[in-house]
Amino acid sequence: MKLEFRDVSVGYGRTTVVHDISLTVPSGGAASLMGHNGAGKTTLLRAAVGLLVPRSGRVLLDDEDVTRLRPSQRVKRGLGYVPQGQQCFPQMTTRENLRLVADGRARGPELVKEVLDTFPALTGLLDRRAGLLSGGQRQQLAIARTLVTEPRLLILDEPTEGIQPNVVNEIEQVIARLADRGDLTVLLVEQHVGFALRATDTYHVIESGRITSSGDGGAHAIDSVRAAMAV
Repeated sequence: MKLEFRDVSVGYGRTTVVHDISLTVPSGGAASLMGHNGAGKTTLLRAAVGLLVPRSGRVLLDDEDVTRLRPSQRVKRGLGYVPQGQQCFPQMTTRENLRLVADGRARGPELVKEVLDTFPALTGLLDRRAGLLSGGQRQQLAIARTLVTEPRLLILDEPTEGIQPNVVNEIEQVIARLADRGDLTVLLVEQHVGFALRATDTYHVIESGRITSSGDGGAHAIDSVRAAMAV
């Protein structure tokens, strides 16, 4: 699924946070959006998923204008969103969190098995309440729950925030594998430059609500991106 922002400006109240941003994540591609706190990363994502309506410009999914569609309508079209904060239902077990999303889906049990194969660490935690999991385990659960919905576009907002380094490596490998599948588009918002560039094939740097740098991903781009973010 292709995601496109065309001259999007969006903000809160009277304050415009994102100014006239245009960028495209091609179908099957993996792109990272990087910038410091307050640069406008999450604001742009909220416009993508329908939590904020742009003041101007358009958001398109596979060339369909979805700018005014509700989040639920975008989810039905194949959008999956993992917000910041390792979100889950803390009083429910890991198994119950997954089943809650899988119930009613024709491939529900199969999908749960697939995400457990993707995140094998969760297999031994199925009967543990999600609120008792570590931050890294909850993040894996949050991504797994979204994958159960069979998205064609996966948007991840700061998946490494507050996560221990060994789990960051696991999540990086998962994102890279998902991106390599070819049938899933990935947009990753991240401050961890090395992680983001290794996991995606293109990058965009946002500062003060504007795209200031773009290019191909990969470890070779780390110095360029760090220089762009230092400005």
